[in-house]
Amino acid sequence: MTAELAMVVSEPVAGRSPWQLAWARLRRDRVAIACSAFILLLFLAAILAKPISALVGYGPTQQDRAGGITPDGLPTPPSAHHLLGTDNLGRDILVRIVYGSQVSLAVGVGAAVAAVVIGVVVGLCAGYLGPAVDSVLARLMDVVLSFPFLLFAIALVTVAGPSELIEIAVIAFFSWAAVGRIVRGQTLAIREKEYVEAARSLGAGDVRIMFVDVLPNLVAPVIVYTTLLIPVSIVFEATLSYLGVGIIPPTPSWGNMISDAQSFYQVAWWFLVFPGLALILTTLAFNLLGDSVRDALDPRTQLRGR
Repeated sequence: MTAELAMVVSEPVAGRSPWQLAWARLRRDRVAIACSAFILLLFLAAILAKPISALVGYGPTQQDRAGGITPDGLPTPPSAHHLLGTDNLGRDILVRIVYGSQVSLAVGVGAAVAAVVIGVVVGLCAGYLGPAVDSVLARLMDVVLSFPFLLFAIALVTVAGPSELIEIAVIAFFSWAAVGRIVRGQTLAIREKEYVEAARSLGAGDVRIMFVDVLPNLVAPVIVYTTLLIPVSIVFEATLSYLGVGIIPPTPSWGNMISDAQSFYQVAWWFLVFPGLALILTTLAFNLLGDSVRDALDPRTQLRGR
C-alpha cells in the first residue's frame, strides 16, 4: 500500500485551463451533445439544400401540379413522393423547410453576432471610460431597450423594404443594448481588479487595457449570451415573415410557411406542423445548448458536473 501511494504521489498532476475544464464538462453533457448534433445537422442541411432539392426532385418554388394537389385543390399528405407532404400550391414542404433553414440560420447567426459586437464595444466603453461616457451610453441603452421592438421593427422593415440584410440590421439594432448592459456591468467590476491597476500604472492606454486586459475576461459570458441570442433572432425573423414584412414569398422561410398554413390546419395538419416543428426544435436546441455552455463555463458547477 505504501509503495502504491508513493507512486500516486510521485506522478505529476497535469494542470488544466478553465477552457479545458469547460470542454470536459460539455463532453459529458448528453443534452449538449444531442443539441450540438441537431444544430450541426441543421447547418449541413442548409449548406446542402441544392443537393437535397435535386434528390427529392423539386425546387423550393416548384409546383407539382400532377401529384401535389388533391382534386379538391388541397395539399397532399405525406407520402413516398412527398415525404412531408405539400403546401397549398403543391410545393414540397421538406424542400421548403430545408431552404427556410438557410434564411433562419443566416439571419439568426448574423444578427446575433452583429448585436454582440456592437454591445461589447459599447459596454466596454461605458464601463471603462468614466462617468461622463457611461452616463451617455447607459441612457442610450435604456432608450433602445424601452422601444416596443416589434412595432418599430415592422415600421422599419416596411420603410426600408424586406430583405435578409434589413432583417439582420433591425434585429441587431434591437438586441445589442441587452448585451451592452451585461458587458458594462462586468466591465465596471473588472476595471477595479489588481491586474488592471497594474497595467494602468505601467502606462498602458485605455484602448489596450479594454481589449487586452478586460475583454478576455468577458469572453465566457459573451459566448453564452451569443448562444442564447441566436434562437431569439430566429424567432424574431420568423415573426416578421409571419406578419408579411420579412422574407418575400415565394422565397421560403419558416415564418411565411406557418402564415400560409394557418388557413389549412384543419384539413392539412402537416402543412402547419412540420414548419412549426422545425422552428420549435431549432430554438429549443440553441437554448438548451446555451444553458449547457453557461453551466460548463461557470466554475460553481464544476462539482455538479462530475
